[in-house]
Amino acid sequence: MDATTPVTRNGPLHARFDGPIVMIGFGSIGKGTLPLIERHIAFDRSKFVVIAPDDSDRHLLDERQIRFIHEGLTKDNYRDILVPLVTTGPGQGMVVNLSVDTSSVDLMELCKDIDAFYIDTVVEPWPGLYTNPNRSISERSNYALRESVLDLRRRRPGGVTAVSCCGANPGMVSWMVKQALIDIAGELKVDFVEPQTREDWARLMRHVGVKGIHIAERDTQRARDPYHPRPGAGTRVRSWTPTAQAQHGWMITHNESISIADYFTLREAGKVVYRPTCHYAYHPCDDAVLSLHEMAGAQWKPQQTWHILSEDDIVDGIDELGVLLYGHAKNAYWYGSQLSIEETRRLAPYQNATGLQVTSAVLAGIVWMLENPDRGIVEADEMDFRRCLEIQRPYLGPVIGCYTDWTPLHGRGELFPEEVDRSDPWQFSNVLVN
Repeated sequence: MDATTPVTRNGPLHARFDGPIVMIGFGSIGKGTLPLIERHIAFDRSKFVVIAPDDSDRHLLDERQIRFIHEGLTKDNYRDILVPLVTTGPGQGMVVNLSVDTSSVDLMELCKDIDAFYIDTVVEPWPGLYTNPNRSISERSNYALRESVLDLRRRRPGGVTAVSCCGANPGMVSWMVKQALIDIAGELKVDFVEPQTREDWARLMRHVGVKGIHIAERDTQRARDPYHPRPGAGTRVRSWTPTAQAQHGWMITHNESISIADYFTLREAGKVVYRPTCHYAYHPCDDAVLSLHEMAGAQWKPQQTWHILSEDDIVDGIDELGVLLYGHAKNAYWYGSQLSIEETRRLAPYQNATGLQVTSAVLAGIVWMLENPDRGIVEADEMDFRRCLEIQRPYLGPVIGCYTDWTPLHGRGELFPEEVDRSDPWQFSNVLVN
């Protein structure tokens, strides 16, 4: 196979990139993203490099004649390692950051220094921030991490495109919010022109009457053996997805909870006049719930044994991930993906349903980035949602939209007395599980 020959089996060629590509991290998301890049983006594999501290899956790279560097990036070595690789030319380079424990802001700024493209799925710090007792809770939050990206954008506006937080969520769900909003506006027969600015999107959401948004997810994938996931959260909330119907999920802190609410904030005369409530409402798979319960009982100290669930571990199940827009005249509308592990295995290798929802969003983000090369630092909310969903859609399984008459007050107070706000079912006090 010639070095520049694209692998395009099972899908169209969306873009071509002739410069060097450096993928940081080769865990579950890195392994899943690589074959999608091979299918849909023509590149020179002699200029493709993967850097990771774990070499357990390097045979997948050796089979593809892709160079592997067995190294972990640190605050001291990242520039020395990356600059020579990304600037080998000809043309601009690209960094695809799918790692943890590497500073997204530092890597993004490096790419601005050398005029290279950049994309990641989450804002990560260097190791130690989350457990540093000398930092306040707010300084260790996702809010602070997102603000560090926005601060870089303010300091260094414009330039080559860098896409921040482009996975399933954050990422895909921001595109789904816009599609869901258009669906609701159409159902309500609202007279509107599709918005072109964030202010117009906010006006449409206010006009439609959306009070809030849940990133509403139910994962039913079942492992052969129980496992220990990453830490979750201790706050539970009432939410709804089509398969599970009413459920108690966990309000896990996530970047999109902040960015979506921020994007749809409407200001008039310098004052906020509309801002939807937005948060994640996630019910993980059963094994993860057991592990979460165990960790909470241990005062939120993570288990010593960790296992990242691979596609081979899963017996069956789906990841139902979407957005629930509520409080409007049709009550609530869920729009999202119902991807099963069985269909995932037919669509792409090396990943489970959750992973494919992430990796296909990375693919969409890369293609959009190459089609929009000079947009500076952008978030998923600011990208062309139609184009991104068009690229991602073949990997999402059934994508549906459905209305529900469910509210957080359903069934409340029938058997046991509860204090609820019946004047407005969607008040957050009603959503919260006490």
